[in-house]
Amino acid sequence: MSSNPPNPNSTKDFFASPALSLSLAGIFRHGTGTGANADVEEGDEGSGGGGARAAGSKDTVEISSETSGPARSPSDEDSDGAGDDEDFNKNKKKKRKKYHRHTAEQIREMEALFKESPHPDEKQRQELSKQLGLHPRQVKFWFQNRRTQIKAIQERHENSLLKTEMDKLRDENKALREATNKTSCPSCGTATSSKDAGVTSEEQQLRIENARLKSENEKLRAYMGKYPSGTSPTTSSCSAETDQTGKRCSLDFYSGSFGLEKSRIVEIVYQAAEELRKMATVGEPLWIRSLETGREILNYDEYIKDFSVGEQTNRSSVEASRESGVVFMDLTTLVQSLMDVNQWQELFPCMISKAATIDVISSGDSASKDGAIQLMFAEMQMLTPMVATREVYFVRHCKQLSTDQWAIVDVSVDNVEKNIDESLLKCRKRPSGCIIEDKSNGHCKVIWVEHLECQKSLIHTLYRTIVQSGMAFGARHWIKTLQLQCERLVFFMATNVPTKDSSGVATLAGRKSILNLAQRMTKSFYRALGASSRNTWNKAPSKSGDDIRISSRKNLNDPGEPLGVILCAVTSVWLPVSHLVLFDFLRDETRRNEWDIMSNGGPVQTIVNLAKGQDRGNAVTIQEIKPKENSVWILQDSCTNVYESTIVYAPVDISGMQSVITGCDSSNVSIMPSGFAILPEGIESRPLVISSRADDKSTGGSLLTIAFQVLISESPTAKLSMESVESVNKLISCTLHNIKTGLQCEDG
Repeated sequence: MSSNPPNPNSTKDFFASPALSLSLAGIFRHGTGTGANADVEEGDEGSGGGGARAAGSKDTVEISSETSGPARSPSDEDSDGAGDDEDFNKNKKKKRKKYHRHTAEQIREMEALFKESPHPDEKQRQELSKQLGLHPRQVKFWFQNRRTQIKAIQERHENSLLKTEMDKLRDENKALREATNKTSCPSCGTATSSKDAGVTSEEQQLRIENARLKSENEKLRAYMGKYPSGTSPTTSSCSAETDQTGKRCSLDFYSGSFGLEKSRIVEIVYQAAEELRKMATVGEPLWIRSLETGREILNYDEYIKDFSVGEQTNRSSVEASRESGVVFMDLTTLVQSLMDVNQWQELFPCMISKAATIDVISSGDSASKDGAIQLMFAEMQMLTPMVATREVYFVRHCKQLSTDQWAIVDVSVDNVEKNIDESLLKCRKRPSGCIIEDKSNGHCKVIWVEHLECQKSLIHTLYRTIVQSGMAFGARHWIKTLQLQCERLVFFMATNVPTKDSSGVATLAGRKSILNLAQRMTKSFYRALGASSRNTWNKAPSKSGDDIRISSRKNLNDPGEPLGVILCAVTSVWLPVSHLVLFDFLRDETRRNEWDIMSNGGPVQTIVNLAKGQDRGNAVTIQEIKPKENSVWILQDSCTNVYESTIVYAPVDISGMQSVITGCDSSNVSIMPSGFAILPEGIESRPLVISSRADDKSTGGSLLTIAFQVLISESPTAKLSMESVESVNKLISCTLHNIKTGLQCEDG
C-alpha cells in the first residue's frame, strides 16, 4: 500500500471527487440521451434527481414556440369550434411545465465552467446566466443535473468494481483452501509433516491480502446495503443537497464501516491531541534531561500518573522520545505534506517503506485540513535487512491550535477496522505526532513526540542497543530526516546558489536535472536495502565469515533501472571508528581508490559538485575514475545528519549523463545504485525510558551497512546461480577488507 505508482492493494475512495468528475465529464460530451443537448426541466430546487431522469428519458416532451408562446385570440378559438373549452385549455396550459433546450453554445460555456468548478457559487451563476441569456435557476438546475449524471455513472462503475473484487476474493479463498488441503490430513485435519506444518511466507501474504480484500468488500457491501434494490444512492435526496449535506452523508457511511462508531473515534483523537500537547510542552518531572547526552528521557511513572493509562504488559516494550528543531518550510505547506500520504513518504524516504491512507473518517476543512481524520497504514524500516520492519495502523488527526500553531496527531485505535487481524499487529502508536509553530521567513519550529508500544522480539546483536534505546524509530530520527529533506527542497529550488556550491554545471535546468536523478537513485537504494516485505532476504554462504544477506528481483518494464534479474547483497558490521570519520573517508574522492575495486587503483577526479544542504557532506557529485583503459563516471549522492549518514553511488553512461548536465529529462536514465548506510553507536544509544533495570553501557563506534546491486542477467527468466552469489559475496568481502585497511581497524 505504498503511495508513488498506483497500488492495487490500497483502498479506493468510493465518493465523487472533482478529479473524477472531470475525468467522467467527457463521457457525456459525445453520448446520447444524457448528452450535452439533454432537455432541462425547470423544476423546484430540490429536484436534482428528477431533473436527471427527465434529461435522460426518451419520452421527454419538447415544447414548440407555438405552444409556449402567447395564447391565441378568442376569435381563433371560436373558429376552431373550441370556444366552450377555453377555460379548460387555459388552466391546462398554466399547469403544464415548461422545458427549455439549451443551445450548443450555451452547453459549451457551461461545460467549460463545470470543468473548473462543478459547484459554482451564486456570483458565478449570475455572471454565466447574463452571458448566456438564461435565468439563474436554469443554470443552477443544469449544474445540478450534470452532477447527478456523473454520480450515476460513478455508481455503475463502483458496482463493477465490487463484482471484480468479489471475484478476486473467491479466487484467493480457493487458493487458500487448496493450500490448506495439501498440507493437512483429509481425515483428521492435522499437518502431514513438520515441514508442511509451517505456513510459507507466500501463504502468509495471501492471508494478509485476503483479509484486506474482505475488509474492502465489507465496506462496499455496507455502502451498497444502505439503499433498496434498484435504487442508486446518487438518485436519493442526498445527491441533490448542498455540499455540506453531502459531506454529512459521507460521514454517515464511514461511521458504519468501522468497528467503533465515528463519534467514539473522534473522542479518542481529541483526547490524543490533548495528551500530545502536554507531552510536547511539559518539562520536568514528566521529561528529565540526561546529563550525559543532553537528550530528554520520559519518566514513565509520572506519565502513568498524569494520563491514567494502564501498566505495560511483560510482552511489550515502550519507546518514548521528544525532539525539537527548526525546518525550512512554511507552516501551510508542511501541514499539507504531512496529511498527504504521498508527500509524507517523500519527506521520509529512508524511514517509510510503505504507506497508505485506508479511509478518510472526516475530511475537515478542504483547504487547510483543519479537523481532518484519516485511518492510515505505514511500514517503517531501518536501512538494513538485519532489523525487521514495523507495521502500524493509526488514525491521523490535523488540528489548528491557534493562528500560528498546528498539531498533527497519530494514535492507534483498537478495533478501528473489523477485518484487521490483531495478531499481525506488533506495534501500536500511543498519542504521538508533532506541534508545528509558524516562524518568520518560511521557517517552522517542530516539536516531535514519538511514543510506541511494541511486542518484544529478537533483534540482531549489532542493532539491539540502538533499537531498544528508541533511537532507531524515535523523534530525533524523524526530526533530523525532516530537516534534511526540507533543506534539499530549498537548495533544489534556489536560483542564487554560489559557484562553489554548483560547480561543473552551467544552467539551473542542468542542476535540477542532476539533483532529480540523484534523488531517484537514493530512493531506489533505500527501497532495495530495507527489510520490507517486498524484499525476500536469505543468508548467503560466505568463506570470510561475514553475515551476508542476498535478495533478487526482476525488472520487466521500469526504464529507471536495467531490465533483467538484479541481485542485491548486504552486510552490516561494527567498526571502532567515529561515524564522521567513516563518512568522510567513504565520500572523499581522493581516497576512493583505497576501497573501490572498480577504480582499480586509478586516480579519481570530481567534475561536478552540487550542494544540497548547509553541511558540506550533503552534496551530489559526478566523479570520473581513470583506470588504465576507458574512464568511468560515477554519480554519488551523500547525505548526513547527527543520526544517520548515507553514501549512494552508481556508474552512469557518459553520453546520457552529459545530456542530463545540459538540462535534459533524467527520468529514463537507467541506474542501479550501491552504497553505504552509517549509524553512530555509542553513548547516545542508551534507552530513552527510565527503568529499574541497569543498562549496559555501549562503547563508541559506527554501524556500517554495505549494499551492492549487480545485474546478473538481462533475461527476466534467468535463474540465480551460485557463481553469481559467490561473485557478489567476494565483492562485499574485498570492499569491507579495504575499508578496514584504509581506516587501520583490521580485525584483531
